[in-house]
Amino acid sequence: MAAYFAFQQPSSPGQEFIIELTDDARIQKARDILSGKEKNEVHVHGRIIKRQQPYNPKFSFHIDPMTINFFAMAIEVCDASMTYVEEHLDEAGGAFLPGGHWCPWDSRLVREVTP
Repeated sequence: MAAYFAFQQPSSPGQEFIIELTDDARIQKARDILSGKEKNEVHVHGRIIKRQQPYNPKFSFHIDPMTINFFAMAIEVCDASMTYVEEHLDEAGGAFLPGGHWCPWDSRLVREVTP
């Protein structure tokens, strides 16, 4: 069963990005992050798909649920704000976000979302 979570970034004030998790271990990890039990690997990463999803209607892309995980530190080449990704979506997957891999360093889960 899927679960949905919202994350925010200080680099995109006032915006929320919704992710879908389908793996029980990742769902539990997200809940542990929200409860404060997980304090290290708290940032979201995964591969973007250039297609809108009903659970994340403000953006023209989403993160493939099968690739979502959480990290403490990552390489700079995959870091970008959600608004920057949206504005440069046509460039994503090339020199910008190689392979479509997105790891917003300042991402922080803020809540579980009910569909």
